[in-house]
Amino acid sequence: MRQRRLKNEINVVPYIDVMLVLLVIFMVATPMMTTGSVNLPATGTAPQKPDKFLRVQVDKDGALSLFDVDGKEQKLDGVGDLRKVLAEERRKTPEMAVLVAGDEEVPYRDVIKALDEVKKQGFDRVGLETSVK
Repeated sequence: MRQRRLKNEINVVPYIDVMLVLLVIFMVATPMMTTGSVNLPATGTAPQKPDKFLRVQVDKDGALSLFDVDGKEQKLDGVGDLRKVLAEERRKTPEMAVLVAGDEEVPYRDVIKALDEVKKQGFDRVGLETSVK
């Protein structure tokens, strides 16, 4: 009778299975690990403001105000009211620049909603107002 020889090989298939399972776990868990807090940088220098512009201001409680060219404030009752006032201003002076200013503590989505509404009304010169430090 012939004697059997033992093979001294490592079976790597279970190790590959474990590696693939770990890879899937890390791929699923990585997007859940974002913290959500972003520290936005302040501008060192900013381009000069236009001579005449409208200013849409978003307060920290989400309230909207529109300042005309002369600096007169008009309180607005939400995005719908902003839409009407901007459409009227666009008819008067279509080349007018619009600056959107948001309070430091306002949720970013409120500033983006105001910015989107300004862009929807067809203003070409739109910017974000920041403080220069």
